[in-house]
Amino acid sequence: FGNEAPCKKREDYLEWPEYFMAVAFLSAQRSKDPSSQVGACIVNSENKIVGIGYNGMPNGCSDDVLPWTRTAAHRLDTKYPYVCHAELNAIMNKNSADVKGCSMYVALFPCNECAKLIIQAGIKEVIFMSDKYHDTTEMTAARRMFDLAGVIYREFKPKCNKIIIDFDSINSRPSQKLL
Repeated sequence: FGNEAPCKKREDYLEWPEYFMAVAFLSAQRSKDPSSQVGACIVNSENKIVGIGYNGMPNGCSDDVLPWTRTAAHRLDTKYPYVCHAELNAIMNKNSADVKGCSMYVALFPCNECAKLIIQAGIKEVIFMSDKYHDTTEMTAARRMFDLAGVIYREFKPKCNKIIIDFDSINSRPSQKLL
C-alpha cells in the first residue's frame, strides 16, 4: 500500500506433504525404542492435523520395566508383545470425533495389525516413507487388506532430503516495525 517496496512471499516454505511427513518424523523422536523410532500424523481434507502418534509402551506401563530388546530366548522378553505402534497411537490420540476420510503420513509402511486399525477407523490414504519390510507376511497381508478396503497407499517422495529445525533462528530474524 502506499510507497512501500513490494514484498514477495517466501518460496522455500514447506509444502503440505513435506510438513505432515516432517511432523510424523518429529513425533518419532519421542519414542524411547532404541532400535526403531516411528511416527504417524493423521490429516483431514482441510490440511488440519487430527492425530499424532509414535511407537511406545501403553499408557500406565512403565517403559523402564518392560523390555526394549528385539531378540531374547522368550518372545515375552522382547518389546514386540508390548509396544504400541505409531499408527495405533495416532488413531487413539486423535483430537477429532472421527478420522473417516483422512490421510495418514507414517515413516514405515503399516503392519497387518495397524492396517486393520486404519481400515476400521475409515482412513482412506496412507503415505509412507519406507517399505523396508515389503516382503514380510505382515506387510503382504496389510497391502491385501488395503486393496480390498479401497485404502490408497503410496510411497512419499520428498522434495528435500533434510529439514533443519534451528531454535536460534527466531532470535536472528530482523524485527519489523508496526505502524
